[in-house]
Amino acid sequence: MLYKRTLWIVCISQIFGGAGLAAGVTVGALLAQQMLGTDAFAGLPAALFTLGSAGTALIVGRLSQRFGRRIGLTTGFVTGGLGAIGVVFAALTNSIFLLFASLFIYGAGTATNLQVRYAGTDLANKKQRATAISITMVSTTFGAVAGPNLVGVMGNFALSIGVPALAGPFILSAAAFILAGLVLFVFLRPDPLLIAKTIDSYKKEQRKKGYTATDDSIGNKRGVAVGATVMVVTQIVMVAIMTMTPVHMGHHGHDLSEVGLVIGFHIGSMYLPSLVTGILVDKVGRTAMTVASGATLLLAGVIAAIAPTDSMILLVIALSLLGLGWNFGLISGTAQIVDSTESSTRAKTQGSVDVLIALAGASGGAMSGMIVANSSYATLSLTGGILSLFLIPVVVWLRGDKKMKALQNKY
Repeated sequence: MLYKRTLWIVCISQIFGGAGLAAGVTVGALLAQQMLGTDAFAGLPAALFTLGSAGTALIVGRLSQRFGRRIGLTTGFVTGGLGAIGVVFAALTNSIFLLFASLFIYGAGTATNLQVRYAGTDLANKKQRATAISITMVSTTFGAVAGPNLVGVMGNFALSIGVPALAGPFILSAAAFILAGLVLFVFLRPDPLLIAKTIDSYKKEQRKKGYTATDDSIGNKRGVAVGATVMVVTQIVMVAIMTMTPVHMGHHGHDLSEVGLVIGFHIGSMYLPSLVTGILVDKVGRTAMTVASGATLLLAGVIAAIAPTDSMILLVIALSLLGLGWNFGLISGTAQIVDSTESSTRAKTQGSVDVLIALAGASGGAMSGMIVANSSYATLSLTGGILSLFLIPVVVWLRGDKKMKALQNKY
């Protein structure tokens, strides 16, 4: 009952968190392009809020490890909401410095939105973990799809109160992130991570007394390394291509509503397939779904590269596949991390891994603008697709390690 209740609370918070994430991501590059007057730094907003999310991931992980998920996640969401408010004031005052500082703080919301997925796994057994992750991510879809499609509405609302149109979605982000934090702070009781620690301590005491007690999670540094690598690679590819798609579309005559539609499909594909993905990861295995992630991202990059500039259909397909490949990689990688950690160090390790994911996204966002400015969107897309193939040797390495251990145990 406690496991299911925890999932319900986490899911409700993720509806708000998804809206806060998606609204800002959709127009961040466009706002920077408008204020700076150049495309060369259009990828900088993604780099800034992913850098901000890197620092926050570390802090949220450590706060969660010490005080529980409730305190850590609430702090992250509220901080992200304050960053979104700062972006609105930056647009009002046309302050580039305030914009960049606020985008950095806004990254706290994006980091926390990802960290919440771990809360659903704290009370799950090994056969439930990927499914628990997926249920959390599916709930994010409701907000994540609504966010980009409210870009036009929030733009009009912003204009009606004297705020630049591109800052409108950040008003939605601020309200959504703060609401997500309040839901967790008020209702996430008892704290799932603290309960998991208590259960694990009891099992250790029972084993010391000679009683049999199952333990689904064991320390496995190689498993952590593989899970982290899978998520880092998928994050670089996804952020790089996603960041420059709105700019690419803007250069070829697509309006804000069309940009919102494409990004809406993309973010929907990042989260909506999660329920099926989680079941597949638990049933088919972490390795098979990681390979599927690499293949899907490659296909996304190829389609984005060859799509005619006026083809909305192919752009929707490419960005949807990009989101789906990211989804496969994130859930399989996250499950691997949870499998390879113990509750006594889990949140701290998860926070550290999410730092790497955020830094990967920051580098992808920063480099994407430079690649497009000096080459083309097609070059960026193909490069991302090819990079995703790196996932295959990573999981082969892990399988080789498992076979070696099996042989050692046999003999």
